[in-house]
Amino acid sequence: MARSLRVASEYLEKVKSALQHNGYPSQQSLAYEIEISLSTVESFLNGQPVDYLNFVELSQKLGLDWQEIAYKEPETQLPRTLSAEQQFRLEKKRDGLQEAWNIQHEKVSRIRRGLVIETGTTNEFQLEQQLEREKAKLANLEAELNQIEAALQLALQTQILENQVQSPLKLQQTNKEASPFITGAPITQPRYFFGRDKELKRLFNLLKRHPLQNAAIIGKKRSGKTSLLHYLKNITTTPVEQLRPEQKSDWLSHPKNYQWVFVDLQDTRMQSRAGLLKYILESLKMEVPTPCDLDRFMDVVSDNLSSPTVILLDEISVGLQRCSELDDGFWESLRSLATNHTGGNLAFILATPESPIELARNTGHSSPFFNIFGYTAYLKALTEAEARELIASSPIAFTDEDVEWILTQSCCWPLLLQILCRERLFSLEEGENDDNWREEGLRQMKSFAHLLDHK
Repeated sequence: MARSLRVASEYLEKVKSALQHNGYPSQQSLAYEIEISLSTVESFLNGQPVDYLNFVELSQKLGLDWQEIAYKEPETQLPRTLSAEQQFRLEKKRDGLQEAWNIQHEKVSRIRRGLVIETGTTNEFQLEQQLEREKAKLANLEAELNQIEAALQLALQTQILENQVQSPLKLQQTNKEASPFITGAPITQPRYFFGRDKELKRLFNLLKRHPLQNAAIIGKKRSGKTSLLHYLKNITTTPVEQLRPEQKSDWLSHPKNYQWVFVDLQDTRMQSRAGLLKYILESLKMEVPTPCDLDRFMDVVSDNLSSPTVILLDEISVGLQRCSELDDGFWESLRSLATNHTGGNLAFILATPESPIELARNTGHSSPFFNIFGYTAYLKALTEAEARELIASSPIAFTDEDVEWILTQSCCWPLLLQILCRERLFSLEEGENDDNWREEGLRQMKSFAHLLDHK
């Protein structure tokens, strides 16, 4: 994604009319509320490029979908399916962005640590200004990274759907030949998910008894939080023939009674209050009121929720950092809904890089919603037994020497295991007999070196 965006020409009239429709008597009033320059607002309304973050915020203030109105360069349109070469180039770009994100994230963390110990007013102000600038750079990198990961995931899902419409014999052959090593997107198919047995036992124990209890999944970026959320949602209802032999799926006594709602707060449609509430109601097959405001949402869910329901909140940090409509009042209402109005049938599980309380504090939120997560799953590396099971899923068996090397270099982190196994499998399929795959595997791992940081 570009660092700047502009409104597509066919949406200019819609954008300009949205100014007064949303209660802004002038461009200056909009600029004043968002605390940006008048020239930026003028550029936005006239189809000129503006900074990515400003573009998104202006769109939200005007009740517009920024992805819909943004001009899209023809050459940047990503197809639903990718050739092997396109996927390789996209993964390479993603890895470079990930490395840049890691560096920028550490820079932001250093400034935050400096603010904690700084006592001088002048220096503190300068650090705060610097922090805002560096956070904006980090957000830009993350937005680009998220778009690439979304494209890779879309291509993966498209391939899965295409396989599902093939004949059973063809599907069986495809499944046998498909690589089990996925590095470009979260794992959504349970058969390709390995490990986390301890966390799964605790999480399902919280959900199989009444009242349902809330939980937080904490882990570093790319540690597998999103994949775990998908696994929780899918494993209990996936047909046995689509799982690995002896893969446990009977975590719940009556899995078909459960409702699961997966919310990705990176999705711009989830970043407005009305959009998120509508999505949840539609996922629960409940009537969407007009208007779909918080009071009516609470009434509908309170009156109709009678079966165990789990709302999975992914990328919660995005919702707290960027979504002004998801304010303390919004989160307090969700807390009240879960604790007082649904008879113990509603639970939240969120994924975050830090504790919910710390995350709320660092983003200026104070809602008691973030105090209801009584269990926290900290995602670390897999156990050696879990890592060996993942490695053994290769369609072509690896030598004992290769297995030990992969275990040592990856420190049993699932993403790093997937990368090294992918490279080894590729070299075996190509008939290569040297150790060049190891050098390539280590190079691919560099972008995710933060996983090996034991601090």
